[in-house]
Amino acid sequence: MAQQNKLYVGNLPFSVDETQLRGIFAPYGEISELALIMDRDTGRPKGFGFITFATQQSAEKALEQNGKEVGGRALRVNVATEKPREARGARPRW
Repeated sequence: MAQQNKLYVGNLPFSVDETQLRGIFAPYGEISELALIMDRDTGRPKGFGFITFATQQSAEKALEQNGKEVGGRALRVNVATEKPREARGARPRW
């Protein structure tokens, strides 16, 4: 079962760093965990991340950011869903 206080944040500008991402969502409540997903080959951001709030109420309020424009891109914000690793279509690492 997915955590209701963990959000997926997508369509981020590649220039956004963790500090900026935290700044966008901090007004909604205490952030207990933040992960900006990076490309393992290039070390650059992939344009999405996950934010876990201390409370479900904070996460629900932060959903208001869905569609907000940041750096010319409309954010996609929704409740994160956990998928089993094998169902993600992981590519083989040669």
